[in-house]
Amino acid sequence: MCEAQRKVTVIYCSDGELTLYRKTKSFAVNAYGDMIIPQDFKQGKTIVALCEGDVEVINSLGDRLISDY
Repeated sequence: MCEAQRKVTVIYCSDGELTLYRKTKSFAVNAYGDMIIPQDFKQGKTIVALCEGDVEVINSLGDRLISDY
């Protein structure tokens, strides 16, 4: 039997940093539909957001909204 998977983009900070990182991964989904993120993936990270599928971040905290003149 094939285990259900959900592809998400995880946006996170490493513990002790304010820099945002992102990683697209597929995680297992249990019988109730809850996604299971393994403890070894969560270790050392503060997860800020989970986004459905592969997400391209075009602007994030600290990025300039207006280019220099």
